[in-house]
Amino acid sequence: MRYIYLMIGMISFGLGFIGIVLPILPTTPFLLLAGFCFARSSKRVHNWFVSTKAYQRHLEPFVQKRAMTLKTKICILSLASFMLAFPLFLTDLWWLRVFIIGLYIFKYYYFLFKIKTIKLEHI
Repeated sequence: MRYIYLMIGMISFGLGFIGIVLPILPTTPFLLLAGFCFARSSKRVHNWFVSTKAYQRHLEPFVQKRAMTLKTKICILSLASFMLAFPLFLTDLWWLRVFIIGLYIFKYYYFLFKIKTIKLEHI
């Protein structure tokens, strides 16, 4: 199981790293998944991940203070909203539409009121 976590962590880290360069790909969710997987796969790999600039710039404020920059919040919310729009408009099931609208409401509530917004400090 440790090797599966390590493999998923490496893939997520790679996608998160690509997301730093390509604005269309979200960085933070992939790095969060990488951190989760690395913590369960290997102490040495997790320590390496925590020492990377990608972690320190994009995740450390969230992990330590439960806070994100406004840019990070906007990126995550816009990508998630875009992805949820497909099933919302493509389904004919009323209960699925109600569920997706509920997800929208919960997602925006959580990001706006439960996660603090911090200013980006230049590293």
